[in-house]
Amino acid sequence: MALADRLEKSKGLDRPIRALAKVVRRRLRQGRLRDMLHGVPLGEPVHPSLATVSLGCWLSTAVLDLANADPRAARLLLATGIVNALPTTASGVTDWSMLHREQQRVGFVHMLANTAALGLFTASLLARLRGQERPGRMLSYAGLAVGGLGAYLGGHLAHRQAAGANHAPQVTHLVPLGWHDLCPIKDLPEGRPVARRLGYIQLFVLRQGDGVTVLGDRCPHLAGPLHQGRLVMQDGEACVVCPWHSSTFRLKDGSVKHGPATAPAPVFETRIRRDGTIQVRPGLT
Repeated sequence: MALADRLEKSKGLDRPIRALAKVVRRRLRQGRLRDMLHGVPLGEPVHPSLATVSLGCWLSTAVLDLANADPRAARLLLATGIVNALPTTASGVTDWSMLHREQQRVGFVHMLANTAALGLFTASLLARLRGQERPGRMLSYAGLAVGGLGAYLGGHLAHRQAAGANHAPQVTHLVPLGWHDLCPIKDLPEGRPVARRLGYIQLFVLRQGDGVTVLGDRCPHLAGPLHQGRLVMQDGEACVVCPWHSSTFRLKDGSVKHGPATAPAPVFETRIRRDGTIQVRPGLT
């Protein structure tokens, strides 16, 4: 834990971090490929699941080696983990490029450790294919140790620093069911989103004529303020773009149009009383 905490605060690697993140964002523009690497179609970050497959293959290889099992099975598991590491790396770098700097510092060392582990496992497979079983096993054990460090840093990144977690408030726990008074419609500007509070949570509120759109204001990616974002039309759909990392959400239902966010923005149903007071309740769909 002390190692990861120090990495969060260390500025020694900021220059290569900035350079690499800039290259990734420039080369991988917003679109279908980047959304797939983030996991938008699945509604969950895809990188952790892919990483589990490779690490599981390599851990299983070590178990087979310790049991003196068929070396062909160990080679198959090694190769499977190596091949799977390619999409795992692509998804991980894509997610990493859209994180805060403290998260990127830990993620950068996580990436270096896993790259070193991948090199050791690749060398192990090559040694085994040449019939050098003992050196191949030693390289696998070394790769597992380095990969374990990478996995620890990845866990710190996900659980301690909440990278990939849903940062949108869970409105069903914080807002009771039923209608709640929000504000008079006359107090809202026309066509410009503003922030309003409802109990414990902050809301994105947009008035367009007599219609009002209300979403949770915290972006699910890293809690950016959606009310400060841009309103855009994409493929004929009205959307809001988060000002921090450009996650894009459909106004009609809060669903994700483009990542890096994978979870939808909470949506609220609205109605207007006769006295002009807007009432809201958590969306039921």
